Amino acid sequence: MTDTAAPEAPRQDLAALARGGRINFFGFLLRLAARLPFLFIAGRLYGAEALGRFAYAVLVVEFVAQLATLGLKRGLAEQLSKTDKPHVCITWDALLVAFTASVIGMAILFAFPQAMFPNSEIYGHEWLLPVAVLALAWSDVMLAALAYRHDVGATVRARAIVEPWTISIAALIFAFISKRDGLIFAYALSMIGALVASAIPFLRTYGWAHGWRPQPAESWRLARRYIPVAAADTVEWGSRRIDLAILGLFAAPKLVGIYYVAQNVASLPSKLKTSFDPILGPVISRSLEEGDRVGVARQIRQVGFWVIAAQAAVALALGIPGEGVMGLVGPAFVAGTAALVFLLAAEVIAATATTSEAALIYIARHRNMMLSLAMLALQAVLTVALILLFRRLGWPDAWQATAPAVALCLALAFAAVTKARLASRLLGAPVSGWRWPLIWAAAAGMVVGQLAILMPEWLELSLGIPAILAAFGFVVWRRGFGPEDRELFRMRKKDIEVDLPAPGTSGDAPR
Repeated sequence: MTDTAAPEAPRQDLAALARGGRINFFGFLLRLAARLPFLFIAGRLYGAEALGRFAYAVLVVEFVAQLATLGLKRGLAEQLSKTDKPHVCITWDALLVAFTASVIGMAILFAFPQAMFPNSEIYGHEWLLPVAVLALAWSDVMLAALAYRHDVGATVRARAIVEPWTISIAALIFAFISKRDGLIFAYALSMIGALVASAIPFLRTYGWAHGWRPQPAESWRLARRYIPVAAADTVEWGSRRIDLAILGLFAAPKLVGIYYVAQNVASLPSKLKTSFDPILGPVISRSLEEGDRVGVARQIRQVGFWVIAAQAAVALALGIPGEGVMGLVGPAFVAGTAALVFLLAAEVIAATATTSEAALIYIARHRNMMLSLAMLALQAVLTVALILLFRRLGWPDAWQATAPAVALCLALAFAAVTKARLASRLLGAPVSGWRWPLIWAAAAGMVVGQLAILMPEWLELSLGIPAILAAFGFVVWRRGFGPEDRELFRMRKKDIEVDLPAPGTSGDAPR
């Protein structure tokens, strides 16, 4: 690639991306280690039906929290890079916006709790669940502010350690106290824990807002500016949830619970993409401020390859022994293996769209929003159509529950093609991270995987999954990685001394 001869500034960008990705990849491994115990505890101790009821309630709460952030998770970096105001004031303006939107959302859910439990009665403390909206929204904004200072370790601690381990431990404890409300309480505690873990480094970095005065007009302007970004974020989030929401209207809670487990396992590779989000946004916004659009395309292309390679490896490692993976949660969940495979494939397909969107939210936010809405509409139509088609063909319920995953694959393929073409045209350079050696790496992983599934299940999982990852990684390293790709593994903290504004000041690093 010609990018290997790039000057020092692009090298610093790649170094920053590599370091941020490394730190958050470690967080991904921690999240994986904690999420699987939660699914095991929920599946074995609470059952598929209780898990399905919990899943739908959390779906509604997280949707409201997603709206409450009003695009600030990604828009805050741009706001901080352009303002002349003290950064501490900008961040507290953002928190005020999120607080206002969260209170409105919480009031609606308190008034209409049936929105969280449309197919079951409210017979416990479920009405308290909306409190998690504010905790989740504030935590997201605080972590976005910290990401601007390249503090991705805070995201790892909050999202990969405190949140998943709190919900796992709390779910285990409450299983012996109140199975009726146990999952709800565990989720609420995990959100509060994540908020505390986000607030401590935020206050340490930015401090209290001394001299800050709430400015409703300014807050409204900030919220209105990032409505397109909020829409894109919500659509991306919704594309991973609308399938569960629609399935809940057609299927029994048990099937919803099985699909929820498959969705959670499959969403683990998507965390690999978000591993770069906290650092990719600030790097892109900085490059755009300098007018380096070709550099932005290079950054997206580089990260895109890293994400596709990592997601494909994890998808093969979890998909080939899929029955064993789903069986860990409980025998009833093996029926979701086919859904798991399609959902894992969807995450690989989505990589190009999501990395392209990292630039589009800055340079074509309205067109990106329209493409996102088109994708979501296409996914909804395909999901309903495929469920009805499979039902008319008389296929078993397990295959009907696979229909949403198939629809997601098709909709994400549409988004990947359209968003990559738009980003390439606007940036004046290709943005796709696809490389042909990925085919050879996938072939090596599949050969090893076929051997792994011949072993007893405990060996299939304990040895087969690492062996698939190793085979894929070896071929990618030898055939697909160039000098820049090895930055992901070679760079150290001392190699990327990036100038950042001091806490409480405005302005960017020296150009």
